[in-house]
Amino acid sequence: MNKKNCWEVKQCGRQAGGAHVGEFGECPAARCFAAHGINQGMNGGRACWAIAGTFCKGTVQGHFVSKIKGCAECDFFHQVFDEEGKDFVKVQEIASRIKG
Repeated sequence: MNKKNCWEVKQCGRQAGGAHVGEFGECPAARCFAAHGINQGMNGGRACWAIAGTFCKGTVQGHFVSKIKGCAECDFFHQVFDEEGKDFVKVQEIASRIKG
């Protein structure tokens, strides 16, 4: 199975070289190198719900506490959860990995 990153599924164009980088900047999930490999994703591409500053639904998503409710309802979050099954990396572990 080919595991897709959030920018591939959501077609936001904010990954390196993406169509909307000039307009909106590169997404923090696309450049979160500390999250590389989490849930088998590139950088933070399969852990975006735990990364502040992502751009979803036409607006920048702020701190984790304010964005997690919307992320928990996101189809991509559920896709990753289903694909990873018992190996799904939980939010607390993602946060500890990306904080260093």
